[in-house]
Amino acid sequence: MASKQSNEMTAFFTSIMQRVLSQSDIKIMRDILEGMHLAAAEPEDVTYAEVNEGGVRALWCIPKKCKDDRVLLYGHGGGTVFFSMHTDRKAAGHLAKAAGVRALIVDFGLSPENKFPAQNQDIERAYRWLLVQGFRPEHIVATGQSVGGNLVVSLAINLRNKGEALPAAILAVCPWFDTELKNKTIETNAKTDKVLSRPVLELFRTSWLDGTDIAWNDPRVNMLYADLRGLPPIQVYYGEHEVFAGESIEFATRAEAAGVETSLRSLPEGQHNFVWGAGRVPEVDQAVQEMGQWLRSKLGL
Repeated sequence: MASKQSNEMTAFFTSIMQRVLSQSDIKIMRDILEGMHLAAAEPEDVTYAEVNEGGVRALWCIPKKCKDDRVLLYGHGGGTVFFSMHTDRKAAGHLAKAAGVRALIVDFGLSPENKFPAQNQDIERAYRWLLVQGFRPEHIVATGQSVGGNLVVSLAINLRNKGEALPAAILAVCPWFDTELKNKTIETNAKTDKVLSRPVLELFRTSWLDGTDIAWNDPRVNMLYADLRGLPPIQVYYGEHEVFAGESIEFATRAEAAGVETSLRSLPEGQHNFVWGAGRVPEVDQAVQEMGQWLRSKLGL
């Protein structure tokens, strides 16, 4: 049974989405959704610093006494349409603190102003910037939430295809992998997911891909069709109540079949974007600690 705090977070998500869905202007919707960060408590002993160098606009999350030579490269959620590095700031701070390393949240360009592959290019640009700063590939974990999970898997695939050094691991939280929107839990979890719905996902897909000649089953955007061979270890962590539950399981099954070291974890009764409850919801805090332990193991800590 979900805790009182978890139920309060679900109610908060519901109220925010009711306000969003009453709007038709994307800019107004973005302004409302930036308030989602209020679900998370401010992590103690974490400082922040914005960077805008080499074409990378991003936010450092730096826990006190963290390992300075390890880093989480973090892609935020929002379907490429919503959110920013600030929305995920506190959640990323909690995760970085649990891992004992710093995190860099990439403020990639949003759609429809920036169509595919702009977001992928921004993530890869940030990865290369980290290398220039002296971070070794084996000391970087590509981490993403929602569409950010898609983007960091795509990053590893693109690097592999170019014969370049891959990050040490990939952490995908509540990932959106299926741009075809075919998985059955989009329907079966429609009533339990208080954040996402088919119409919202169709808005994401249209904003990101329309006019690009990219098909919904193109492996460059749909990770259920991608070649996953040779990728680093992957952990997929999803909420049981979210519409992406089924595709998280399907992706993990495909990754394991491709010979990738795969960890699949779920949060019982968990919502999409459940990590925003960090610092307030005990179930989320436990999940964040589990992710932190996995991240430390992949970073040699």
